[in-house]
Amino acid sequence: MPFFSVRYPGQALDYTETEATAVVSHRFVSLCDRLGIQNDVQFIPARVENQSERYFILNTLHIIRCIDEARCEEVTFWEPRHGEPERVGEYRNVAGLRIDPTKVGGANIFRPWGWTVVLIVSERVKLAMEEEGLTGAKFIEV
Repeated sequence: MPFFSVRYPGQALDYTETEATAVVSHRFVSLCDRLGIQNDVQFIPARVENQSERYFILNTLHIIRCIDEARCEEVTFWEPRHGEPERVGEYRNVAGLRIDPTKVGGANIFRPWGWTVVLIVSERVKLAMEEEGLTGAKFIEV
């Protein structure tokens, strides 16, 4: 079972990102079940240092090609000169991310193709998280 150490002790959160991984509480998992979006995600049991509560790695099952490059502040791509041939054509940096909602369909939680450092949730999921009082997530309209 994956184990995560705690760098900064404090209040346990329902959502956090560590080591480029989203870690969520059982409250987040229960919310996804109630919303009926459990087919959009996979939850892998994990342990968090000094926590008896159950935690999970959040693995999103959808990667959607939806970045609206024209509306983003700045978009750069990996090029051969960067020395990582397997990444050529992928996004190297996306500032001021904007997506094309017509390409998202009914997805409730996903990562954008080529820029998977970002986790995107639908307004429905955002509102449910806020109503439930889940902690740790920061929302930016894209």
